[in-house]
Amino acid sequence: MARFLVRRLLWGVVLLVLVSAATFLIFYKLPSTDAALLRAGRGASPQTIAAIRHNLGLDRPITVQFWDYLKALVLHFDLGFSYQSGQSVRSLIADRLPATVSVVLGAAVLWLAIGIPLGILSALRPRSLFDRIAMGGALVFLSTPVFWLGLVVLYLFADDIGKWPILPGANSYVGLTENPGKWFTSLLLPWLTLAAGFAAIYARVLRTSLVETMHEDYIRTARAKGISERRVVLRHGLRTAITPLVTLLGLDIGVLLGGAILVESVFDIPGIGRLNYDAIVKGNLPVIQGTVLLAALFVVVANIVVDIAYALIDPRVRVNA
Repeated sequence: MARFLVRRLLWGVVLLVLVSAATFLIFYKLPSTDAALLRAGRGASPQTIAAIRHNLGLDRPITVQFWDYLKALVLHFDLGFSYQSGQSVRSLIADRLPATVSVVLGAAVLWLAIGIPLGILSALRPRSLFDRIAMGGALVFLSTPVFWLGLVVLYLFADDIGKWPILPGANSYVGLTENPGKWFTSLLLPWLTLAAGFAAIYARVLRTSLVETMHEDYIRTARAKGISERRVVLRHGLRTAITPLVTLLGLDIGVLLGGAILVESVFDIPGIGRLNYDAIVKGNLPVIQGTVLLAALFVVVANIVVDIAYALIDPRVRVNA
């Protein structure tokens, strides 16, 4: 296990270096993303642009620029400074990350609490009325765009514009440390919006996996031993069938922690996704680059956690030393 973790961590570092190199080349060497032009603004003189290019070090060889960037990133986690505010990208991400973590983890708990029971019940009653209704409803939510569902939820339930104003709407986010009660209520609508589609995916995937698993030989053997049906399903069937959800959960959380752009934009939540959206609109390259690297880091870590979870959940899976 230790050798496996070391190998995966090393590969993760290599992947992050490659991602940082790709984003660096895209953001600083393509003509359409000239950092000096973007920072100088419209109507700037050639002398001003040249001065900015020199101050940013863009007149040096690309290998030197990337080495300096990588060295600052590794030694000091220095992601540069925002073109608009002048703040360090690291501090901007640190300020916005708690909101994104709140949105993603809360929604993950919700979509697991909905998707897993639906998937189990549908798998145990295939082609029943409940199964048809549950999977049909899941298909509807799976096909519904997140931004559209968010707008509908606001129109129906937001306390400012909703037809049935029962919950805080957009621009109502409150930090957990400020007021836990208002933090919870301000995130209910974003959680429901984000969880709807993912719960549908998880329910359908788990149903398919569990239906196949319940026909395996070891399931018939467990039943022949007189083990209760509940234990057969939960202890033997679900433990194997749930492994695809582990992969989905790790990757989904990893990607969303890099920025749930649509949900944060619809509900005006000051998270990583909203920060990234504003940076794209304004051409703020250091912020975009920082959020891309953060998303890559979360995905790499999520993959490592998923591989470890496989070995713990399914006894048939063993991590090679």
